[in-house]
Amino acid sequence: MEPLIIIQARLSSTRLPKKVLLPLCNRTVLEVMIDRLDSFRDNIVIATTDKSEDDEIVELCKKIDIKYFRGDLNNVLKRYFDTASFYGAKEKSIIVRLTSDCPFSSAKLIKKMIDSFKNRSVDYLSNTQVRTYPRGFDIEIFNFKSLKTAYENAVSDFEREHVTTFIHSTNREKFKLASYENSIDNSKYRLTLDEPRDYEAIKELYSKLNNKIDFSYKKLIEVLEQNPYIYEMNREVEQKKV
Repeated sequence: MEPLIIIQARLSSTRLPKKVLLPLCNRTVLEVMIDRLDSFRDNIVIATTDKSEDDEIVELCKKIDIKYFRGDLNNVLKRYFDTASFYGAKEKSIIVRLTSDCPFSSAKLIKKMIDSFKNRSVDYLSNTQVRTYPRGFDIEIFNFKSLKTAYENAVSDFEREHVTTFIHSTNREKFKLASYENSIDNSKYRLTLDEPRDYEAIKELYSKLNNKIDFSYKKLIEVLEQNPYIYEMNREVEQKKV
């Protein structure tokens, strides 16, 4: 079965409302992310909420012909489980978790990590437990069986709000976990969208890439190294604590 790439998205971000619909490269941030993942287009589902404020996300999905699912706002674990169930996930189905504030996401990196997940026969693989990639390249991969176990057994609001906490933290002894790391540590770079300073840095970086979306991870890092002021633009933005 093909992997299911579930991208969670909502418009009620407190620090930068409607951030995924902000303009970028003559599209929205969310469209840029989807276009960057074009080789997986048929595998993508946008998991948004059932709140009326997220109708705009649904309308965008309809406009660009991307699958979507509407679920619980706060219980994101349930939203993921319901999304995967609705789209026919089975016990061994591979689920890729992404967030919608990552407009530099890499299809090639996802493909490499899916291959690693299969070859290592694990329940959960991520590049976030040990960070070597920039924030904004976060990828978590797990099987539907593990997602179902988390959904059926998570008891705290924290575990329900953060999809994979039950798997990689509070009950890690129950799962076979693995980390995906790069040989070069570029974790200092912040390429995710949470605050206005992030948005300015992202726009500036895309301008240095001529507002094109087809570029390699290597090219991206080269541009960052050649333009160190971009790193400085949002280096002091604090990541929201999980």
